[in-house]
This record gives sequence, structure tokens and C-alpha cells, in this order.
Amino acid sequence: MSEEGREAIRVDDVVPAAELRRLEERVRDLERLLGRKTMENEILKEALDLARAKKAILLSSSVLPDGSR
Repeated sequence: MSEEGREAIRVDDVVPAAELRRLEERVRDLERLLGRKTMENEILKEALDLARAKKAILLSSSVLPDGSR
């Protein structure tokens, strides 16, 4: 057996199946959370853009204290 082959099956590199499943589940949970936060971020950006546009419209049509526009 080659040196690489022995290295590939060293006992200290083996992860128990239960630990692997737990880590894979954790990765899935984190990916799901990242997706949710990304969607929230996009929604908030769109809301901010709409609010800025609405504010600009309101400011452009409001009357100034001296009665001018």
C-alpha cells in the first residue's frame, strides 16, 4: 500500500456518521437562514427605494413657508 493510502485511512481523520449528519443539518439550517436574511435584505432595500421616491415626490409638491413651491 502506498504512503498516500495509509494517510487516507488514519483513524483520527474519521468522523462518526452521527456527527456528520449533525454537521450537514447545521449547514442546511445556516444556508436556509442566509437565504431568509438575503430575502429580508432585498425587501428592505426595495421598501427604502420606494420610501425615498415617495419622499422626493412629497417634497417636490409641498408648499414652502413663504408660500412658494
